[in-house]
Amino acid sequence: MIYRPHPFSWFPSAEERHATPSEDWRHEGAVASLCGRTLAGDDSTVAWLWPTCEPCDVEAHRIAGVPMHRKAAPR
Repeated sequence: MIYRPHPFSWFPSAEERHATPSEDWRHEGAVASLCGRTLAGDDSTVAWLWPTCEPCDVEAHRIAGVPMHRKAAPR
């Protein structure tokens, strides 16, 4: 069983990491994301390194009841 402490999971798609309420996005053609888009997941190795979708990040933090972190300045 996949560890899922919140009612959403992260998945890569469209060159970003998105969050979805779907429990198993790998076995679905496309899933609804927290940013409101319906997307097909990309389970390639490089896809997990894509940046996080900001609207999904904001909504995931709201659902989890965790304040947004301050983004560090680029080095």
